[in-house]
Amino acid sequence: MLGAQASSLVWATPRYLHHQDRKIKGKKCLNTQTRGLIVQCNALVNHKLYQGNPVKLLQCHPQKSSSIFCNLPIILKPFSNGWRCFQSKVLELEQKSQPDEPDHKPKTTLMAQLDAFYRFTRPHTIIGTFIGIISVSLLPVQTMADLSPTFFMGILKTLLPAILMNIYVVGLNQLYDIQIDKVNKPDLPLARGDFSKKVGTAIVVTVSTLSLCMGLAFKSPPLLFALLICFLLGSAYSVDLPFLRWKKHPLLAVTCILCVRALALQLAFFVHIQNYVLGKPIMFTKSLIFGTTFMCFFVAVIALFKDIPDVDGDRHYGIQSFSVQLGQEKVFWLCISMLFMAYGCAVVIGASSPYPLSKMVTIVGHCMLASNLWLRARCIDIKNKAAVTSFYMFIWNLFYAEYFLIPFVR
Repeated sequence: MLGAQASSLVWATPRYLHHQDRKIKGKKCLNTQTRGLIVQCNALVNHKLYQGNPVKLLQCHPQKSSSIFCNLPIILKPFSNGWRCFQSKVLELEQKSQPDEPDHKPKTTLMAQLDAFYRFTRPHTIIGTFIGIISVSLLPVQTMADLSPTFFMGILKTLLPAILMNIYVVGLNQLYDIQIDKVNKPDLPLARGDFSKKVGTAIVVTVSTLSLCMGLAFKSPPLLFALLICFLLGSAYSVDLPFLRWKKHPLLAVTCILCVRALALQLAFFVHIQNYVLGKPIMFTKSLIFGTTFMCFFVAVIALFKDIPDVDGDRHYGIQSFSVQLGQEKVFWLCISMLFMAYGCAVVIGASSPYPLSKMVTIVGHCMLASNLWLRARCIDIKNKAAVTSFYMFIWNLFYAEYFLIPFVR
């Protein structure tokens, strides 16, 4: 009886229907909003504002069911941490209460499957890999004669296996995060049901095999080394086996991402282009040292910031990210401070360049990026998940822009 009442209360409204109902009586105020599967309640009880979900309240206080149904504004006791992963509980209750009526029916048309595959590849990470490899490949170039067909063929042979390995890493993470993504990223194809787990597994196995085979076929030890590092650390980050699943430990998670994005991509691909494509002796340049150091800061920021909008699902499934442990606001301003520190160092290094063009582009470019960062950061609402997610994508845009500036550091 209680389950039937809860089902009728939460799922009676159509998907994407928004309804607000305010009722003021004494010291009690109700503000409910239904968006698809989720109902959120804000109640003022004895001068204290509590946030919650009717379904969660029914689970926590079944003995108070009559009070909850008859007088929904009366929230008698807040559960721990207020708003805590109630989305996943609603999803679980929906699956139990409506097993024969799936909420989302996957489309089988070609365009729908291509769109699902596009979302599965996490395109913003592929763009970062593509731009990063192009930028790093330009660092060993000293004269126009270096821009030969051999050089461009070497870049192509670097891009193909690297992008395939990128798809492996993000795809494997989705395979092991299906339940978490139903809370944090419900639009991803596995969480949404556009792909079955078997299809996702087939994609991951195929792209990883192709990537490693290409690395072996191209006979470049630095390239193969970079691919193996990405494969091993990407697997350790996501796979749920003893001593693995490093994403559950914040320091190990940041280290994985930093080693792949900042060290392997910068150093291994640079040596590959300089020594095995251009045929020059290995020599680290000023631009490479600057780019590697700068990207260590930037990649650490991305690794920290990506967990800020995902605290609900991470907390519920035991992912102890820094955002879960320290709080979203502290991690947000830590990331902003790290970026400003990196931009300040870049301006100083640019000012020390003996080349006027390099000096002007480096100083002006980083000042513009830092100013844009500050203007966006001071206006953001940390509690708004959509706003934080949008800001996270803005940081990726700054990441792309930095790769355009690195070759000018001379």
